[in-house]
Amino acid sequence: MSARPRNRWQRWYRFFWSTHKWTGIIAALFLVNIAATGFLLLVKKEFPALQPPTQKGVEGEVADFITSERLFEIVLAQGHPDFRSIEDIDRVDFRPSKRVHKVRSKHNYAEMQVDAVSGAVLGVDWRMSDWIESLHDGSWFGEPVHGWLFPIVAFALFFLVLSGLYLWLAPIWKRVRSRTRRS
Repeated sequence: MSARPRNRWQRWYRFFWSTHKWTGIIAALFLVNIAATGFLLLVKKEFPALQPPTQKGVEGEVADFITSERLFEIVLAQGHPDFRSIEDIDRVDFRPSKRVHKVRSKHNYAEMQVDAVSGAVLGVDWRMSDWIESLHDGSWFGEPVHGWLFPIVAFALFFLVLSGLYLWLAPIWKRVRSRTRRS
């Protein structure tokens, strides 16, 4: 068993050392997940397995583009289990330079790409990057983890930075202070 700290400086240093250590151990479990999934999200466009590449539609002018109503008719007519009704559609990303609509489902991270001019379905794929993003922000685990636990982890990371600076600078400051007193 170690001796009790003699002065206030030692008590604060020991307190920050202990809390820094245990906060770091607990937060590391989450930070490894955030770092690994963050890396995958950074490189997602380089690997088609992570995010399907955007197809290119046929050339045409703005007047040739299909309407939103026609787009939804095409998507729903495919009979895909993730696109059964308009309520199943999470969002539509339109890429005018590639003449393509990327229709994303609320279910199973599905994406259907539709030619903006001809209305042809260019592909239906699973967006692994959306699943990785849900792991990254904690939403895959549920609202309590996403809304409460991950903000606490962010605060813990902030605490680790500040306590780490204190643990690094406090001994230096103490040495400078003692040298100044001796002079």
